[in-house]
Amino acid sequence: MLVPIDWLRDYVQYDVSIEELSNALTMAGLNVESIIELGKDISKVVAGKIVSKDLHPNADKLYLCKVDIGDGHLLQIITGADNINEGDIVPVALPGAELPGNIKIDVTSLRGLTSQGMMCSAQELKLDLKNFSEEQTNGILILPDNSVLGEDIKKILHLDGIVLDIEIIANRPDCMSIIGIAREVSAVLGVDLEYPNIEPPKGFGNINDWIHIDVKDSALCPRYTARLIDNIVIKSSPLWMQRRLQMAGLRPINNIVDITNYVMLELGQPLHAFDYDYLDGNKIVVRRAERGEKIKTLDGIERILDEEILIIADENKPVGIAGIMGGENSEVKEKTKRVVLESAAFNYANIRRSSRKLGLRTEASARFEKDLDPNLTKLAGDRFIQLISQTESGIVINGVIDLCSEKSKIRKVTMNTDRVNKQLGTNIPLKDMEDILNRLELRVINKDRNHLVVEVPSFRNDISRESDLCEEIGRIYGFDKIEPTLPRGMTTLGRINRDQTIVDKSKEILNSCGLSEVITYSFMSPKIFNKLNIPENYEYRKAISIMNPLGEDYSLMRTTLIGNLMEVIERNLNRKVEKIRLFELGSIYKPKSLPIKELPDEKKVLTLGMVGDVDFYDLKGTIETLLSEFNIELFDFIEDYHPSFHPGRTASLIVNNKKIGILGEIHPDVTEKYQINERVYISEIQFDDIIESAKLTYSYKPLPKFPSITRDIAIIIDEEVLAGDIKKTIEEEGGQLLESVELFDIYRGTQVPEGCKSLAFSITYRSNKKTLVEEDVNEIQQRILLKLKERYNANLR
Repeated sequence: MLVPIDWLRDYVQYDVSIEELSNALTMAGLNVESIIELGKDISKVVAGKIVSKDLHPNADKLYLCKVDIGDGHLLQIITGADNINEGDIVPVALPGAELPGNIKIDVTSLRGLTSQGMMCSAQELKLDLKNFSEEQTNGILILPDNSVLGEDIKKILHLDGIVLDIEIIANRPDCMSIIGIAREVSAVLGVDLEYPNIEPPKGFGNINDWIHIDVKDSALCPRYTARLIDNIVIKSSPLWMQRRLQMAGLRPINNIVDITNYVMLELGQPLHAFDYDYLDGNKIVVRRAERGEKIKTLDGIERILDEEILIIADENKPVGIAGIMGGENSEVKEKTKRVVLESAAFNYANIRRSSRKLGLRTEASARFEKDLDPNLTKLAGDRFIQLISQTESGIVINGVIDLCSEKSKIRKVTMNTDRVNKQLGTNIPLKDMEDILNRLELRVINKDRNHLVVEVPSFRNDISRESDLCEEIGRIYGFDKIEPTLPRGMTTLGRINRDQTIVDKSKEILNSCGLSEVITYSFMSPKIFNKLNIPENYEYRKAISIMNPLGEDYSLMRTTLIGNLMEVIERNLNRKVEKIRLFELGSIYKPKSLPIKELPDEKKVLTLGMVGDVDFYDLKGTIETLLSEFNIELFDFIEDYHPSFHPGRTASLIVNNKKIGILGEIHPDVTEKYQINERVYISEIQFDDIIESAKLTYSYKPLPKFPSITRDIAIIIDEEVLAGDIKKTIEEEGGQLLESVELFDIYRGTQVPEGCKSLAFSITYRSNKKTLVEEDVNEIQQRILLKLKERYNANLR
């Protein structure tokens, strides 16, 4: 925000330098980004009156002028401008003057005659041409008739001065005004604050006889205040007002618009003036727009509205977008004779959303979207009609229409002064705290030995608890005055817990097995169930719907990771990746009931996916590696069914006699829906059960002292018999001497009957007490073969 210092001094007097003021405000939380010095590149330019104007005797297009600068003698100045006349007062650059652009003026000779200076145009003074009439800027700048001869042009045009560019944080809309900054200066420097004396003049008639106000949505417009001014005279606003607006970054337009902007900058309350004669039915209606309703705003752009946007309308049409910009159809023009002044409070969230939706941000919306004080509305209206009267711009219609659905409640906050000092690391006396708060207009209404009860004004919406008051005291007292100290307390070494250790180690193991980690969204599409062949009433379909999804593809919280991994595999295959090894360790969300009444169960799931030069046993082997690294010994793979997997090529993972996962080849119908022509192998494992069963401690045993004996057996069994069952039987019958059993061959073909298969196992025996001999092993081998024959009708090949 741009804050002209001369304007600021109307309300607060101080005796520090601009640098000291800037530093004090910055330390108090109002960061001064820059100090702007105006008019420093203009010197020795004064007001002069043209006494005579004659043609140059030696040139057809030059004029010889005598100019009075008020010091008793006349200057001879030669010019080519033809917009000047005798009696005009103009800017005169004296010999030795400096102009913007590092231009220096000296005595010169033109066609044999001396020119003792130069009359200046608005362009040569680098003035904003929009702030002057065409007559003033078409050549030499013509100054007001009451300008004092010989007076510095910077004083006449208010070109000198200092402006502070202050960064206002989002929760301090009270500082988006000159009064708000003055209040801060008063508190920081400990000087008095003088508010403007606002006494609205009396007029004639009664406003209720002229206009009716109807607020249809009080939630979006909690307060609406209206005034009416008759006999409007449209003209330029006073030069001092124009210059203040310019210094604050606004362009003067006309007296009515300028006064609304002036009050907004002074008090922080945006105002808007409607041309009364263009309001159908002499009525203002504050309502939501209808979908597809249109309005052409003051910037000449036609905007399409919807029912989320609040508008100001008359009986038939929109005349403004509430809190953002007025409509072109009710704009104040040169022929305007009556205006209705709007001073209102709007819902800040709605203004922010509407402004973003329309792509339209204005000085008004920048303030309204930060939750302004509704108590400002009437005060700003009073100030407006006071300035209307002072500038002789119109006559006020008596009365004010003030529709207020809910008045601001006065908040009281209790503060423990001992606790505040402890938090700040200070020893500020209670009396000093009370003084700081009172200077900020946080009125102390009750106190005892170490407590203050503070009444918070309506313009400080950012203060609601003790810590807020603590911050106010700290910043005004001066954070730079607080002596720095080292933190005290017990320090602890941060470590990852057991679950995090298992997660991290699992990722390392899977990486070492050649798998790459992927991370997908926690959302999924409802279409995923049909693509995965998931039947109705299956547990996967019991998913939580998101209230405000990014789109249909992200409208459910995921209940499985299989669909997400299939999409990743499809994407990689489309990009010519032939060999894919992926895993994701993420969460699924299972609601306890639908619709949800409490938080869902969030469960960790590990999903592996493989494509290209791979089969079921590669996937199974990777899972076995993971389990063995966590010393999980009691596990098994059992043939199973899952609607997304290929029948007969699917198994369940059993750990400690509990089913914790599924693995196998994806059903061809599913791969076809994902437009995948390769065999896809996927597993989904409940990782919370892995965490529960994992053992992170390791036991060691010495290397064996005695050699082992290895025997291979090959048996023929029915096709339906599982190799895992055969292995279990061998382990059961092998006893304590059995060290390991490994399946190393499966054969189907000649010498093996149809409907059967040949399984070959390598069996290793070892004793930790002696060297085994043939007789020790033969007995066990025979016992194993007999048991296999008995259970599975297995024949030794």
